Amino acid sequence: MDKDVSQRELVRAIESEMKRAFIDYSMSVIMSRALPDVRDGLKPVHRRILYAMHEMGLTHEKPYKKSARIVGETLGKYHPHGDQAVYDALARMAQDFSLRYPLVDGQGNFGSVDGDSPAAMRYTEARMAKITKLMLQDIEKDTVDWMDNFDGSLKEPEVLPAALPNLLVNGSSGIAVGMATNMAPHNLSEVVDGIIAVIDREDIEVNELMGIIKGPDFPTGGIIYGREGILNAYSTGRGLVRVRARTEIEGEERKRIIVTELPYQVNKANLLQNIAELVKNKRIEGISDLRDESDRKGMRIVIELKRDAIEDVVLNQLFEHTDLQSTFGILNLAIVDGEPKVLTLKELIQHYIRYRVEVITRRTNFDLRKAEEKIHILEGLMIALKNIDEVIKIIRGSKEVEEARNRLMERFSLSEKQAKAILEMRLQKLTGLEMESVEKDYNDTKQLIERLRELLSSKQNILDEIKGELLEIKDKFGDERRTEIVEGEIGIELEDLIPVQDVVVTITNSGYIKRIPVETYKTQHRGGKGLVGMQTKEEDIVVDSFITSTHDYIMFFTNHGKAYWLKGYRIPEGGRHSKGKAIINLLPRLEEGEFVETAIPIHEFDDEHYLVFVTKKGLIKKTMLSAYKNVRVNGIRAIKLDEDDELIGTKLSDGKQNIIIASANGQACRFSEKEVRPMGRITRGVIGMRLDPDDKVVSLAVVGEEGDLLTITENGYGKRTSVSEYRKTHRGSKGVRTIITNERNGKVIFVKEVKDDDEIMLTSKDGMMIRVPVGDIRRQGRNTMGVRIMRLNEGDKIVSAAKVVKNNDYDESE
Repeated sequence: MDKDVSQRELVRAIESEMKRAFIDYSMSVIMSRALPDVRDGLKPVHRRILYAMHEMGLTHEKPYKKSARIVGETLGKYHPHGDQAVYDALARMAQDFSLRYPLVDGQGNFGSVDGDSPAAMRYTEARMAKITKLMLQDIEKDTVDWMDNFDGSLKEPEVLPAALPNLLVNGSSGIAVGMATNMAPHNLSEVVDGIIAVIDREDIEVNELMGIIKGPDFPTGGIIYGREGILNAYSTGRGLVRVRARTEIEGEERKRIIVTELPYQVNKANLLQNIAELVKNKRIEGISDLRDESDRKGMRIVIELKRDAIEDVVLNQLFEHTDLQSTFGILNLAIVDGEPKVLTLKELIQHYIRYRVEVITRRTNFDLRKAEEKIHILEGLMIALKNIDEVIKIIRGSKEVEEARNRLMERFSLSEKQAKAILEMRLQKLTGLEMESVEKDYNDTKQLIERLRELLSSKQNILDEIKGELLEIKDKFGDERRTEIVEGEIGIELEDLIPVQDVVVTITNSGYIKRIPVETYKTQHRGGKGLVGMQTKEEDIVVDSFITSTHDYIMFFTNHGKAYWLKGYRIPEGGRHSKGKAIINLLPRLEEGEFVETAIPIHEFDDEHYLVFVTKKGLIKKTMLSAYKNVRVNGIRAIKLDEDDELIGTKLSDGKQNIIIASANGQACRFSEKEVRPMGRITRGVIGMRLDPDDKVVSLAVVGEEGDLLTITENGYGKRTSVSEYRKTHRGSKGVRTIITNERNGKVIFVKEVKDDDEIMLTSKDGMMIRVPVGDIRRQGRNTMGVRIMRLNEGDKIVSAAKVVKNNDYDESE
């Protein structure tokens, strides 16, 4: 016994056995469960359900039968899997919000757009929908191959004849192992026209096809915005389509938003719950009431607005934060010749045409065989009827049927089948009318054979037959498009609803950012102590602040040399005492040790301005501003840096100014910007200033021929010095002294070009901020110590300075 068992053992490495078993499993899922066949657009479970219903005679004109009966028939004969899985598949084919053209006509509760489950299968009833007859049409005419069912007791079709282009009109979705499919539904009338166009012109381009098949047509309607995603899906098999709900505004004094159509596959109940939570959490304001007034006549979601609410603002917030706007990812993956393949729109159509050519060819050959067999019998009957007296004499004179058959075959040169048909002929055939009927039947069959042979004589004839059948389908089942497609955004964009406002943006070294209206800060005189501009933790200091507009772009440059940009209104607004929001939430993928070094407000990315970069080691680079207009979400490389170098400053320039690079030890190097040739975005730059070993670059200024240069030290001292006092050197020199650096002044932190009517905003590491008129700061020579600009608490130091754009609208008196 033990010996027999050991002889049956098969020793394998577990890793190889697991690999083999998983591959077998994954292929089974791909081929037998999750992906549709390109020919009929069905997965095996749906195909078996429809064939079981066909065998049960559940056509659209027959009475409904219990769903449990259909499920049992499918399970017992063809699909030995879970009964609930089969019922779910049956129910989905009956849902008019899931399939553009439902294949099952259900009676009872088959689920809803609210996510309700279908009633138990013992309660619901079903039959095939009227359009489903197209899926099984001619299946008995040897149009498809057959295979054994799971136990070999029955035969089932490998694929349905599918005169209906089901995969195109109803789409499909499924998750296999390592792959998934998500195919969009389309309008039948457009699909028929598209197929005919491909038949007529094999070289038709995708753009021309899009003029016929305009895009997905979802059963729930909605509005598709833009055609780029559709074009990608049709030309590559992959694409993203943005769909919005259909909405309208009602009411005079009290406005309300009415939603009548939802994006495809959006759960209405979950949507309403999500809106309610957003209103409760005050992420969406202006909504006073929310109710669902949907009934059997259609969908109607009512969103009541408050009296002071702007309906377009609320609507755009709903689109941004809820599934009233969603993205449908198209992936046209189907089984082609036994293998999964991603298909373009044209390829999907070509596979349908190729399959229908095969089906019609097999159907025609079947009909031809049957017609030839029939006319053969009719020829024998006509011979017998013309010689009826002799035939009767031969039959009466024969002792046995076999003798009569053989004598008839010999006398009239008949085949065995013809002789048998004569012997089985009823006496009523001997009447005059019946004789005429046989002759007419013979002539009709002869004409049928000629037509069938003509049909098989060329592929073009078969293609014409396909076109004719498609036009009949369109005439009978075609309908209007439900999903509207618009070229671009319609209505007011969220940005258009944001007021243009000057704001102060602050960034801390711990990565917090916020914006505050400029009018929050009062103008003070030199020596004032300022207002608290930010509540910071002890270890958190403000590293940058600047003035910008809510509608301007803000470019962020990190010490690692990467660039990002945001619109001003995207930065969260805060009060003077709030710490702001973590910048990582706005500028993703910052590396460890990476922080924002410079932020520049930019109104427009053009070819007339440049970005000038300076690094800690004194390198400089100039690049055209337009090279940075396509900043990706994850940022782009702004400058190539050595391993031990960092980006210290970035300035905007028109390319005709002078550059001043300032060092911590109080040196300043002035040279013409023209000495720095424009370079590409991902370059290292050239030497801008030569530094002593213990020195480093701390600031960059872009200046003209006139004006003042403001120098600020970390201990709150500074001065204005005429730019003309800084003699021009050349790029790569050590420069001249800009201010005396000693124990009182400390190191230099910033150098900026200023005018008499400018104002500056200083920020200390403890978060104190002050606005000071530049006119209050004394002019002094280069080699001087400067005057006190800001009184600091003990241990506090200035970390940031920003020049305020003069605007009387937000200035306030002392």
